[in-house]
Amino acid sequence: MASYELNAFDRRFQAISLVAAIEQQSPYTLNIGYWLRDPNQLIQWPDIVSSHPRLDYLWQDTCFEVFIGVQGEDFYREINLSPSQAWQVYDFEEYRYPEDMPPKTANDIELNQLKKTHYGLNVSLDLTEFMLKHKLKWADLFIGLAAVLKTPQNEHYFAMQHSSPQADFHNKRDWLHQF
Repeated sequence: MASYELNAFDRRFQAISLVAAIEQQSPYTLNIGYWLRDPNQLIQWPDIVSSHPRLDYLWQDTCFEVFIGVQGEDFYREINLSPSQAWQVYDFEEYRYPEDMPPKTANDIELNQLKKTHYGLNVSLDLTEFMLKHKLKWADLFIGLAAVLKTPQNEHYFAMQHSSPQADFHNKRDWLHQF
C-alpha cells in the first residue's frame, strides 16, 4: 500500500490536511482510502443518498477524485466519489477532451464499495472491464488522487502535486502513483 499527503493548491491553507492511500488487489480491484484531519470541522459534507447513484457535477460539492492514466496513451478516466455515496466515471480521449459538460460517462469501471467514514472516505473500484478491454496490466497504469473540499469560505483543491498555474487535476504530470 502506498500513501500520499495531498497538498492544497493554496499553500497558505493549513486548516485541513488530507492523506490518501492506494492499494491494488489482484486481479483488478483498486482500493483507496482518504484520511482527513479537520480539527475545526470546516468541511461541508453533502447529504447521504441511497443505493450509490451515478450522478454528474459531484465536484461542485466536497468530492474525492481518482484519475487513471495509461502509459503511452492519451485516454484516461476520471472517477468522482462523493461522501454522499454518489459516484461517476468519465471517459476522456485526451487532456480534457471531449469538452462536453458533463463529460462523457464511462461504464468500464464499477464500484465495489463507497463509504464515508469518521476519518474520510473508503472506496473499492473494479477495473476488470477497463483493463481487459485495453489489454492492460497494473504496470501500464498511473494514478492521480485529488479532492475538492468545500468550506464556508471557499473550495480547496488537494492533489498529489500542483504543477499548473491554476488547480488542474487533469494534468498528468501530477498523477504520481505507479504500480
